[in-house]
Amino acid sequence: MSEEATPLQVDDVIAMSLDQFAGLAWQKLGLQPDPITNKLELDLGQAKKAIDIASALADQLEGSLDEDDRRELHNLVRNLRLNYVQKTKEGQL
Repeated sequence: MSEEATPLQVDDVIAMSLDQFAGLAWQKLGLQPDPITNKLELDLGQAKKAIDIASALADQLEGSLDEDDRRELHNLVRNLRLNYVQKTKEGQL
């Protein structure tokens, strides 16, 4: 028995893009290695951009999620922002 393919939905692309930007933000925060260089590199300007875009994508996706997924999405964005603030403070020491 084969499942019939369903067309790609906009929300699916938003979710995939959000995942990409969140991953990029973790990399630019120096918390995950860059997949190309395999090195931890801190770039707060790029991290902020990636976090802002992930947050905007999360806002677009939020209305189509159930409560658990919405909470998980809020936690992701909050954790990215908290880590950005922490890294910013570390740079001021």
